[in-house]
Amino acid sequence: MTANTRITTPFTAQSTAAEVLEGVDLTGRRAIVTGGASGIGVETARALAAAGAEVTLAVRNLDAGAATAADIIATSGNKQVFVAPLDLADRGTVTSFVTAWEGPLHMLVNNAGVMACPEAHTPDGWELQFATNHLGHFALATGLHAALAAADGARVVSVSSTAHLRSPVVFEDINFRERAYEPWSAYGQSKTANVLFAVEAARRWADDGITVNALMPGGIRTNLQRYVSDEELDRLRAAAASSGEDFRWKTTEQGAATSVLAAASPLLDGVTGRYFEDCNEALPNDTPSARHGVASYALDPASAARLWELSVNA
Repeated sequence: MTANTRITTPFTAQSTAAEVLEGVDLTGRRAIVTGGASGIGVETARALAAAGAEVTLAVRNLDAGAATAADIIATSGNKQVFVAPLDLADRGTVTSFVTAWEGPLHMLVNNAGVMACPEAHTPDGWELQFATNHLGHFALATGLHAALAAADGARVVSVSSTAHLRSPVVFEDINFRERAYEPWSAYGQSKTANVLFAVEAARRWADDGITVNALMPGGIRTNLQRYVSDEELDRLRAAAASSGEDFRWKTTEQGAATSVLAAASPLLDGVTGRYFEDCNEALPNDTPSARHGVASYALDPASAARLWELSVNA
């Protein structure tokens, strides 16, 4: 397989996480799923646990996490499902999580996020979506680097979105100090950052045997859309239809499929620095109106390196 060979699998947009991991044995391997108490995070964790992995749900709401863990244990029969506090917008909780982790880590699924929220900034001035979706996950992944390097062929999964097509990372004004705040542009640049992280981490961590890939899970109705009205969702669906897109909501089980493919499928052994959608590597987005594929700016090595340096110093 050459670097330019597109990765395809037998799976599709309709495949579920359980189908992707059918026959895969993850016994003895350890996973962290951020945002593992809601949406596709639940089904990502469930599929990994059902395949035998030890799974830690990294969550803000410990009560919801405990209820989810109990449900996964009951449905998977795997008692190795744990809960730990993590608020990606609070660097202190990220540091505490990293400090508390012991032993190797085989799979890190950076799944949690906030979408199109009202304008807000962290105490140190970062726009909230960029801080949560990118900087928090960056601090988590880099903080766990030694644990990932200690594993045999660790994988990091960066859950992005087709919304990355809405905006590159605007390095000159990431925090919307000079331009009017627009929720979808802010979300879009944070999702582009998720892809750029995968590009640079794949380069930096290759010698450690760590692979890093980004993905678009698909359109799934979850509480991620809590700031998005039904009218706005209808508008987005109509816009997709007018551009010739065949938009269909996925179930959470289908939405988690690409995440578990990247986290654990042997079909992606050794694959790194790529962007996937519908369980296959995405094609370039070469039609501005199309809402699929990957933007060239999201895979740009120079931008990826620039974002890494900015993030290290954040």
